[in-house]
Amino acid sequence: MSEASKKMTIEESFEYLDEVIGRMEDPDVTLEESFTLYEKGMKVLRDTTNAIDEVEKSIKLIDDEGKTEDFDE
Repeated sequence: MSEASKKMTIEESFEYLDEVIGRMEDPDVTLEESFTLYEKGMKVLRDTTNAIDEVEKSIKLIDDEGKTEDFDE
C-alpha cells in the first residue's frame, strides 16, 4: 500500500503534504516525478479535507445555558 493510499490521521496528512511540497521544490525532481507527486498530494489533500469536514459535522457547541447546538461555519 502506498503512502498516499493508506488511511492517515489529519496530522500525518499535513506532514505528508509538507514532504511532497519539499520534494517538488527540489530542482533535481523531474517533471514526470512532479506530476506524480502532485497527483498523490491532491488525493491526500481531498481525503484530508473530507476528514476535516466530518470532524466539523460532529462538533457540538455548548451555549451559556448548557444547551448544545451543531457547529455551523
